[in-house]
Amino acid sequence: MDQVDRILDQWRAARPDLDVVPMGTIGRMKRLTAHLVQGMERVFSAHSLNAASFDVLATLRRAGAPYELTPSELIEWSMVTSGTMTNRLDRLEAAGFITRHRNPEDGRGFLIGLTEKGRKLIDEAVTAHVENQHAMIEVLNENERKTLDRLLGKWLGTFE
Repeated sequence: MDQVDRILDQWRAARPDLDVVPMGTIGRMKRLTAHLVQGMERVFSAHSLNAASFDVLATLRRAGAPYELTPSELIEWSMVTSGTMTNRLDRLEAAGFITRHRNPEDGRGFLIGLTEKGRKLIDEAVTAHVENQHAMIEVLNENERKTLDRLLGKWLGTFE
């Protein structure tokens, strides 16, 4: 019995007319998300990153050589406002992890690219991140993980 079970028992006693099963599912997901975020933040912090800076560098890295995207492409992948992205890019550029240069295909636009320093950092950070994710999910066997992934994908699909 976990904390969510105890909360559900209290609601069942206080409001037996309510079906609180979804509260349990969503409550557990919320608590689990908090633990997962905390675990990932430890890895990001160990590499002098936060979730936002990791996201930008990882997006550029997985774009493949030459590791460049337009600001609009970065915004689309990150789902943040242009002001938020500009702030992230300013900090990453100041740290020497990215460069901005004119887009040869669009004279008015820019390309954001990883520097060698940025590529090295994100390669180290993403390796540690993936190892950490394996550790955080190791309680599930392969079949449980596949089932959970399928169910979460089905559920997420109703929102996206």
